[in-house]
This record gives sequence, C-alpha cells and structure tokens, in this order.
Amino acid sequence: MSLDTRTATPWLGHERGTRGYRRLTVALFAAGVATFAQLYSVQAVLPAVATGLHLGASEAALGVSVATGALAVSVVGWSAAADRFGRVPVMVVSAVLATALGFAVPLAPSLTPLLLLRALQGAALGGLPAVATAHLAEEVHAREVALAAGAYVSGTSLGGLSGRVVSSAVADLLGWRWGVAAVAVAGLAATVVFCALVPPARGTARRGTSGPALRTRVRRAVSDPGLLALYAQALLLMGGFVTVYNYLGFRLLRPPFSLSQTVVGLLFVVYLAGTLSSSLAGRLAGRGRARVLLGSVAVFTAGCLLTLAGDLVVVVAGLVLLTAGFFAAHAVASGWVGARAHPQVRGQASALYTAAYYVGSSVVGWLAGFAFGAGGWAVVVGVVVALAVCAAVLAVLGLRPRAAAGSMGA
Repeated sequence: MSLDTRTATPWLGHERGTRGYRRLTVALFAAGVATFAQLYSVQAVLPAVATGLHLGASEAALGVSVATGALAVSVVGWSAAADRFGRVPVMVVSAVLATALGFAVPLAPSLTPLLLLRALQGAALGGLPAVATAHLAEEVHAREVALAAGAYVSGTSLGGLSGRVVSSAVADLLGWRWGVAAVAVAGLAATVVFCALVPPARGTARRGTSGPALRTRVRRAVSDPGLLALYAQALLLMGGFVTVYNYLGFRLLRPPFSLSQTVVGLLFVVYLAGTLSSSLAGRLAGRGRARVLLGSVAVFTAGCLLTLAGDLVVVVAGLVLLTAGFFAAHAVASGWVGARAHPQVRGQASALYTAAYYVGSSVVGWLAGFAFGAGGWAVVVGVVVALAVCAAVLAVLGLRPRAAAGSMGA
C-alpha cells in the first residue's frame, strides 16, 4: 500500500463564481444597506425635524453628526472585539443591536433623547463598517478583493439612497417619526438577509486583544504614509459629501426652487450613481488604483461646483457627478486599505479608515452648518471643494513612495 504524500492545497479565499463568494458578497451588500439606510434615515428629514422640534439647521444636523461621531469612536473597539470573538459574530451582533435601536429613535420626544438614541445607534452600527473590508480582504481571493469591496460599497450607497428616499416620502405623508420608523423596518429586512447568508469565516485568524499587542498593531496601522493618505481620503471626502447632503435640502426647500419635502427626498435617487460607480471603480482599480482614485476626486469636485447653478437640472446633474465620484473614490480607497495593510493589522487599518470616514461626517458635516448659516450655499461649496483639493494632494504625496516601487497602481 502506498502512502499519499500530497499536501492539501492552501485555501486562498472565495473566488468569483463560487457559492461562497456569492453568499459573502450578497450578505455584505445587505449589511451595507442595513447600516447606511438607518444611519442616514434622519438626514433627508432634517428640515422636518428642525420644524417639529423648533431647531436651527446646525442643531438639526446633530441628529446625523452624533450618530456618525459615535460610530467613529466605536470602530476601534469593534475591531478589537472582532479579533477576539471573530468578525462574523461581531457583525451579526452589531446589525441586530442597531436595528433594535432603530425602532426606538422615532419615539424620542425631544432633541436630547433623540441625540442619545442616535448616538447609541451609531455606536451599534460601527461593528459592520469597522470590520467588513478587512473581512473581505481575508475571505476573498486577492484578485477579487477590489471587486468584492465595490459590491459592498454598492450596498452602502443603495442603503443611503433607500434610507433617505423612504424616510422623506413617508415623512411628507405621516411626519418624520413615521419616516424614520419605516426605514427601521427596511433595515430589519436587510439584517435578516445578512444574518441568513453570511458564511462562516475561513481565512480569518483570531488575534489577541491584550494592551501591548493591540497598541502595537494600531501603531503599525498609522506608520505607513500610504495608509495615512487613504485615511485622509475618508475624512476629507466624506466630510464634503455629507456636508452637501446635509444642507442642500434646506436650499432646495427655499426660493427660487421651493421644492416639497417629497421631491427633495426623491433627489436622493442619484445615490444610484454611487451604486454603479463604486462597482465600476472596483473593476477599474485593477488597472491602477491611484489613477481611478484621483479621477474620482476630480469628478466629485466638478459635481460640487455645478450645484452652484440656479437651474434645478444643473444642480441635479452636479449631485449625480458628486455622488458618483465620492462612491468611486470610497470603493477604491477602502479596498486599498485592506490590500495595502499587513495581514496582522488589517483589522486596525480598516477600523481607522472607518473612524476617519465618520469623523469627517460628524465634525465637518456639523461645522459646515455654520458656514451655510453665515454665507449661504456658495460658502458651503467653497469648503467642500477645498476639502477635495486637499484630499487629492495628500493622495499624490502619501502614495508616491509606493509608486517608486511600482505598486502605486496595485
């Protein structure tokens, strides 16, 4: 009898076309929908919240900022929990907890409890974006990571779209509380899909959460100039993107546009441009991530400038370009973090990218309200364009060292 001396082929990750790949990408697509629909359900009804609770624009915008700020604070903790208990269990707990809190938000009687519930919901939602891209980097074959990340980001854009459109349309009929509650129902459905389809992890190794080990991994995750440049993309571009969506509704409800709340909400349909552009960027990234990233930032900037127009058609066209450019840049940058970071620090790098993303959303999105109140829409556009220019410059400078090694486009 001869002995079989063959060694098992090492598992390199789910490949496109396999059942595991389909289940994972659909599950994370659903997770993106659940997360972003609930995170931004309040954004589309900010004018209604301001009217109902007798608030100014910047005060109402805190309903978005406290949620995204709490999410930013929570992601490192979620990442550490994922290293200890596994990424799939952490994402499941995050989704279920956030959805439960989503049903409590509409019951808030005044601003203070509303902000408290939104902060708790934002912190709960942090478990999904904190580990999703790192999970993809370790569960999907290396050549499929950019495409899979694009699918996940498509889910985030569709979630942002559905959350805003549903809440706005229902709010016009029944009030903002019912609008937010309707999104919680949609979030529950997406959470069920995610929990049912997400496959068990096969490529993720659990790591210790002891203080020195965790601090070492975080330190390594901030020592690479390229990773720092990618974190900057998240902070600056997300800050500009949320600023536009926070305050454009206030502008369009006023003369010369004088649109209804429902029509303003329907403008969020342009989020579909982000769904398409993120998938396209994921495919194009294989030909050179840096070029796709910088091109996306340029599209984002051009779109923002078009929103200065007094013609609604031009404003909508600008919003389409801005949205497409943002989600394309986000798809490239988020996937690049997982690919560039050392395997031992992928979780921390992904968490720091997510933290930067939501610091931009919460801090810039709130502070820009004062710019809107002081100088109107033109000042807001100036702020957003300046953020985009800074993002492009930092990308060129921060990613240049890897270009010399021939990997800037990798």
